[in-house]
Amino acid sequence: MSIRTALLVATIFSMLLGFSVKAETTLETIKSSGVIKLGYRENSPPFSFAAEDGSPQGYTIDLCRYVATDIARQLSLKILDTQWLPVNANSRFSSLQSGDVDIVCGNTSQTLTRRSEFDFSMTTFTDGAGLLYLPGMQPKSTQDLSNQRFVVVSGTTTEAILDEMIKASRLNARLLKVEDHDAALNALKQKNATAYAADRTVLIATALKHGSGHAFELSSQQFSYEPYALMMRRDPDFRLAVDRALSRLYKSGEIVRILGRWFSDFGGLNETTLQTFQLFALPE
Repeated sequence: MSIRTALLVATIFSMLLGFSVKAETTLETIKSSGVIKLGYRENSPPFSFAAEDGSPQGYTIDLCRYVATDIARQLSLKILDTQWLPVNANSRFSSLQSGDVDIVCGNTSQTLTRRSEFDFSMTTFTDGAGLLYLPGMQPKSTQDLSNQRFVVVSGTTTEAILDEMIKASRLNARLLKVEDHDAALNALKQKNATAYAADRTVLIATALKHGSGHAFELSSQQFSYEPYALMMRRDPDFRLAVDRALSRLYKSGEIVRILGRWFSDFGGLNETTLQTFQLFALPE
């Protein structure tokens, strides 16, 4: 091999080493595979839960079904297969990072810390954390919160907020951390905890669904603001596609039907709620 040929080979080899294949975007992967992968919580009613037949159900599940249909239209796909993967409060993050799911469909709160790692859609619902008690167990003053044990789902914003509140107020209170909302309600029913802490809508729905034979008291105090959204990997084009779908939904009459289906047991809908969703929607 001549020196000139050897130099040419070395140059080509170095160029190949420096060449990197651009990874597919989320939309490109969905289009090429014909599949969109959706993660959901199995016990966060009325937002996301497994029905008796095992199928995903809930308010945010309906939103994600609408989003999947709209993304298929945006990509000019006649058929888009939807795959559902159960996740919990902790695994939802790793499932996104690993690519096992494309969207987490549940009651995930947007926070600045989470936004530093993940993308979030426009707001899908707003709620706030509260406390659920057995009858007669609700404290009458802040001082009575001492020596209480609060059960909370690990990996939630409620856990972080209660941790901060306990430290700031120097209360001699403890947190019992469990994997999901069913386990939290059971801990309360069995008196392993004096209060069950979670977002208020989830507290009510979980008690209605699994609290048969028990009475509960919901504290009037709300100690956080929780803006929910669909969570995704960092991908601006995919986030825009999801927001475009949600904007169409919010501007249509379909959002009224979905809200009515899942929140009729919570006092129904008022004009302010409907106007809020119209404000969430963005123009093209």
